[in-house]
Order: sequence, then C-alpha cells, then structure tokens
Amino acid sequence: MTESLASQVEAHRPRLFGLAYRMMGTASEAEDIMQEVYLRARAVPLAQVENAQAYLTTIATRLSLNRLQSASHRRETYLGPWLPEPVLTANLPDLANPQDQTILHDSLSLAFLMLLEKLSPAERAVFLLHELFDYSYSEIGAMLDKSDAACRQLGRRAKQHIAANRPRFDSDPADQERLLRGFLQVVEVGDFAGFLAMLTEDVTLVPDGGGERGAAIRVLRGPEAVAQFMLGVRKLSPGALQAQVVSLNGHPAMLLTATSKPFVVICVYAVNGRISLIQLIAGQKLAHLQINSPNESHSL
Repeated sequence: MTESLASQVEAHRPRLFGLAYRMMGTASEAEDIMQEVYLRARAVPLAQVENAQAYLTTIATRLSLNRLQSASHRRETYLGPWLPEPVLTANLPDLANPQDQTILHDSLSLAFLMLLEKLSPAERAVFLLHELFDYSYSEIGAMLDKSDAACRQLGRRAKQHIAANRPRFDSDPADQERLLRGFLQVVEVGDFAGFLAMLTEDVTLVPDGGGERGAAIRVLRGPEAVAQFMLGVRKLSPGALQAQVVSLNGHPAMLLTATSKPFVVICVYAVNGRISLIQLIAGQKLAHLQINSPNESHSL
C-alpha cells in the first residue's frame, strides 16, 4: 500500500495548528482545519511530495483562507464583542526560527490576535508565513498562487499596520501575575477605591460571552464604569467559584471555575503598572479548555 502524505501530519501538527489558530483566532476552527488537512493529505502519495512541511502548510493556509470568508460573516452578526478563544500556552509550542522573538511572543496574546483580525486574510497569511514561519516571499507566492511582488506588498502593508498598532503593554509575566492577584483581591472584598487605583484613566473592558443571549455585550471605558461593572458582576456570579492563575496564550490569566468547569477567563493588560485593558471571556469560548485540578486555587 502506497504511503500517503497523511503519515506526516502528526509530525508537523504543532506548526500547522499554530498557523491555523493564528489565522482563525479559534482553537475549535483550527482543529477542524487539522482534520481536513489530514483528509486531504490522505489522497496525496508521499513519494510525490518534495517538501512535506511546505505542502501541508499550503493546505492549511488555503483552508484557513477559505474558512475566513464565512467566519467574517459570522463575526459581523455575533452578539457582542468578538474575542479569540484562549488556549493553554502548553498547547501552542514555539515555532522554529522566528525572525523576531518579540513577534513570536506577541503573536500568542489575545491582544495581538485581535490586531491580526484587522488585516485582510491575505495580509494575515503572508505576515504569519514570512515573519513566524520563515518562508520566503517566492515560497509564499507558490502557496497562495500570487506573484512575489504581490506577496511583498501584502507583507509590507501587514508589517506597517502591526508596527503602528502593536499593543504597548507591560510584558513581564511576574508583574502580570501580581497585578491579577491584586485585581482579584479588590474585587473579592468590594474595594471600589482600591480598584480605581489599579486602573488607567483610559481603561477599557471588553466582554465576550460567547455570543450567547443574556451575556454582557457592552464595551466599557473609564475607571468608574469598569470598576462598577466588575464589582457588580461579582455579586451576581455563582457562589462556589474557584480562582486560579493559568498561562493562556503565553501570558498569565485568571481562570474562574464553577463545579470544576471553566466559567470565565480574565485577561488584564497593563501600562506602567496599571491596568489599561481587561478582556472577559465566557460561554462556549471556554468549552475546549481542559484544566487539571490546580495546585493552588482560591475560593471566592
């Protein structure tokens, strides 16, 4: 029996999943793409493929571009703000030989994934393939059926947009974790003044309830509005919540669980030690998170 290209999918899975996840912003759709990559690879004899990694990357990229057409419509009709699905950092292995380690680290964060959302699908593909996966523009052109010049132009536009709009948040993980724990403490005791002191004057809170009815859907701006919302939500949340700090998308985040199931993820981003952005993610966006029993958790 002739061996097919599908025999190579698992070996290249970390790169393929990493590409699909960054393209789509959701782990569930990235998994769907991985399944389809495997099915398509079964029809390709391995002996006919010169470079298995490049061939599989081409399949994953084109599948992602096709899916983004329907995903764009779904997000336009999504109830409330749309945020990417958080993924455990351990499930997003590093990519090989990134040209810029800062870009690699940033590319995992939810804030950076939101920035990628502002690029056209083609710009996003070229940027990721060139800057993270180290493919040349000629190789990318073959993958996308575009000329070298067209890919260079797409890459240039993408890099300019990223450079001009890249989030400038504090990046030290230890500082982020301390901030999260302080955040949790003031919410737990209802310390309004203490909460205000942790926020920047232009703080923004973005909630994503998974597109479900009844979830919070308004973006809030300003310290008082954000503090009032967070302290109010605490009073309405289930009584038996467990809080733990986990590493999601390369950054510490607060996970609240109810009856051992993910209830809400809280991501905070700071500027000069004060919180500038809060992202709340709940509902079906957390269905894929498999969290082991924590060594350290805190009851709310």
